[in-house]
Amino acid sequence: VGGLRLLRVEPSGRPLATLTEAPVFAAMVPMQVYNSLNDAHDAAILRSIRHLIIGGGQVSEELEARLRDFPNAVWSTYGMTETLSHIAMRRLNGIEASPWYTPLDGVSVSLSADDCLVIDAPRVCDSQLTTNDIAEMADDGSRFRIIGRKDNVVCSGGMKFHIEELEKALQAVFAPGEAMITKRLDPKFGEVVVLLTTVQDTAEAQERCRRVLPKYSWPRFCVRVDHLPTTPTGKPARFEAQRIALCFSEKRIVNGEQ
Repeated sequence: VGGLRLLRVEPSGRPLATLTEAPVFAAMVPMQVYNSLNDAHDAAILRSIRHLIIGGGQVSEELEARLRDFPNAVWSTYGMTETLSHIAMRRLNGIEASPWYTPLDGVSVSLSADDCLVIDAPRVCDSQLTTNDIAEMADDGSRFRIIGRKDNVVCSGGMKFHIEELEKALQAVFAPGEAMITKRLDPKFGEVVVLLTTVQDTAEAQERCRRVLPKYSWPRFCVRVDHLPTTPTGKPARFEAQRIALCFSEKRIVNGEQ
C-alpha cells in the first residue's frame, strides 16, 4: 500500500540480530531497544536507523540517556488499542528533545476532573476517550506528560503516592530489574507502599529507598523475590505484584512503624 520494502524478522527480544543493514524506519518496545544497545552488532544497526519509534511501555531515564547522542531521530510514542496505535510523540534526542508529548495532527487532548488524560481523535474514535493515565498539561495547553496510572496510586494515611514516580526515583539507586513498587491493604493507613526487590540484602534495599524517597513514601515492607513480575511484553505485572505483596510471609519493616 505504501510502496515500502519490508524487512521480515522473527518476533524476539533482539529484532535486529539477523539484519545486515539498518532499516529506514523501525518500531520497537523499550526492552528490545535495551537488549539491542547491549550487543555490538545490534547497537550498530540501531544507531543507523533513520527513524526509530519506541512504544508499548515507558522509556526509563537510563535508556533515554543512552539514546541521547544518537545521530538520527528517536521518538517515544503514546497510544493505546482504542486509538489504533499512537496519537502523540516526543523526541528523545537532538535539539528537539522534550519531556512533553505533542499530539499528531487532528488529535487534541485535555484533562478530566481527576486529571486523567482525555483524547479527542475523531479520525479513529467517534467519541472522546478518557484514559486512566494521570497527566500534566504544558503551558501551551496542547502538549502533555504522563505522571502515572490512576489505578497505580497508593493512598496511605491521607497521602497519595504515584507508583511510577516512586519507581522513577529508585532508578538512581537500583539497577534495571532490581526493584519494583506495589501496595497492600493496611488496617491503619488504608494502603501502604511495598518494595519488591531482587537484592539479596533487604536491609540494604531499605537503606537505598531512604536515600531517594521522601520519608512518608518509604516502603513499609520489603519483599525479596527471585525476579520481578512482568507481562509477556516486559511491562510490570501490577496485579501479580500486589498478589505477592499480600501473600509474602517474611515481613521487613523499613521505618520501625507498622
